Amino acid sequence: MKLKNRKMLLGVSGGIACYKSLEIVRGIREAGGSVSVVMTRSAMEFVKPLVFQTLSENPVATSLFSLEEESKIGHIKLSENADAMLVAPATANIIAKMAHGIADDYLTTAYLACSAPVFVAPAMNHHMWDHPALQDNLALLVKRNLHIIHPGSGYLACGSYGTGRMAEPGEIVTVLEDYFDRITTGEQAEKPLNNIRVLVTAGPTRERIDAVRFLSNDSSGKMGYALAEKCRQLGADVILISGPTALSPPVDIETIQVKSALEMYSAVMANSEQAQVIIKAAAVSDFRVETPNPQKTKKSERMTLELVKNPDILKTLGDRKTSNQFLVGFAAESQNVLYYAEQKLKEKNLDLIVANNILQKDAGFDVDTNRVLLIDGDGSIDLPLLSKEVVAGRILDHIMATDKFRSIMATKLKNAPSA
Repeated sequence: MKLKNRKMLLGVSGGIACYKSLEIVRGIREAGGSVSVVMTRSAMEFVKPLVFQTLSENPVATSLFSLEEESKIGHIKLSENADAMLVAPATANIIAKMAHGIADDYLTTAYLACSAPVFVAPAMNHHMWDHPALQDNLALLVKRNLHIIHPGSGYLACGSYGTGRMAEPGEIVTVLEDYFDRITTGEQAEKPLNNIRVLVTAGPTRERIDAVRFLSNDSSGKMGYALAEKCRQLGADVILISGPTALSPPVDIETIQVKSALEMYSAVMANSEQAQVIIKAAAVSDFRVETPNPQKTKKSERMTLELVKNPDILKTLGDRKTSNQFLVGFAAESQNVLYYAEQKLKEKNLDLIVANNILQKDAGFDVDTNRVLLIDGDGSIDLPLLSKEVVAGRILDHIMATDKFRSIMATKLKNAPSA
């Protein structure tokens, strides 16, 4: 029960994802925590306060002008007593208010009065999520050390497809559990990746056939982006090299956009030397068309493509790896996963490989979850089906627990300039 005796303040703003917040309450309580709920007026149009009160077994705060609650200055008391505040769902409107210090209802007033860690789980239409104003507001919250639990992709309530679905309740509860677990072990205060530079690659690459066609794969980039975000949260200086994806660039992370394998090779080699940890999560095309047609190729009964091999980025990194670099590769397999991954671990001179079976349901390409094996020289660890954000945390926990990473950290601290 990782949330035992933790007092959580849950802010619920108005969106169809309100119904998921009921499961968040249930999950927090099952993990040993207690929950006090604050609802906006719009949220009450979707779910009645009585439902949250029944599940939380605590009164639900809804109005700054409640004679009973505000006779005790309730919005201040709730905030002062909370070990953490979670806003889920967080609409574009409530995120804007939080970013700019507007306090015109119970939720936003409680937020400004809260000195505990704050977690935000956005939920909205994908066009709203992609809007520069929303992304700027999120960037402001990140700079103030708020924790953003990124939404997933899929069909939205409006019927369109894109990024904006609030993270699943189980994933959100796991994020809270992981956070307090780190506090318990003393890791949170010292930011375990402080002063560490991490290079992450993500997404697919595209190899041109002609002016309108290309060779690629189904990688969404979600695993790599989740790893980059988790590294940032742990204090690392992160650079993300991304192939073409539908994902918004992560806030407060240097991102280099590339398209082809050759472009990714150049970007990785230009930035790898200064990195202490390199995580190659991108699905890079093995081959490219030798001579792409600069025009559109006209339709015919047959088309023959002459393919040539692309540079092996991971092998090159393994050959160049120094004793002060930790190199992680990924293996997307459809059979004999452990065997092929172990071969790749040795051939590419990796410190860790993350392998999965792309034919398994809800794991691998273009989904929000993954089921992986973590394989290194000491053996393998089989992780169950988890959200990619949680998988990212498990991967980094594994890296930081290794003797090699500890040695890299010790060398980094030894060579750090004196204060």
